[in-house]
Amino acid sequence: GLETTMNNSQQRKGMSLIEILVAISIFAILGVVMSRAILLTLRGVRKSESTLKAKENINYAMAVVERALRNADGVTCPNSVPTVLDYTDEKGEATTFSCIGLGTADSYIASGSARLTNTDITIKSCSIICATSVNTNPTVTLDISAGDKSAVGIENSTFTSTTQILLRSY
Repeated sequence: GLETTMNNSQQRKGMSLIEILVAISIFAILGVVMSRAILLTLRGVRKSESTLKAKENINYAMAVVERALRNADGVTCPNSVPTVLDYTDEKGEATTFSCIGLGTADSYIASGSARLTNTDITIKSCSIICATSVNTNPTVTLDISAGDKSAVGIENSTFTSTTQILLRSY
């Protein structure tokens, strides 16, 4: 009896095929779950970077426009083209702010002929609206939506910003 029990315990040193298959299956499921979690995290990071890139570009362009218009000697409100704003800068030179190429892949915001937004983003919509009133100073409302060109699918996002610039009385 003692020899038989010892022989059985000595013979069973490894794992059975079913135990190995169960262990492999568990690790395979864990691998799929972890890779899915990593993929979703990376997509979220790319979407955040895409939004940040568009936001930084639009905020920079709006700051340049706002600074120039506050110091301008005169502003001509757009009539038929709400994407171009003519103004006279503090040196007395006529110049413009405009949204170039709307609806194309290479759309951007320009100051005169200089580009205010970089080539990595595209302007999806842009409007410049002037309002004048008898009792208050004129205002310019700038509304811009932009997105990252390199981001595609669910990683793509659009950033929209609106600012109202209070002008001096001319």
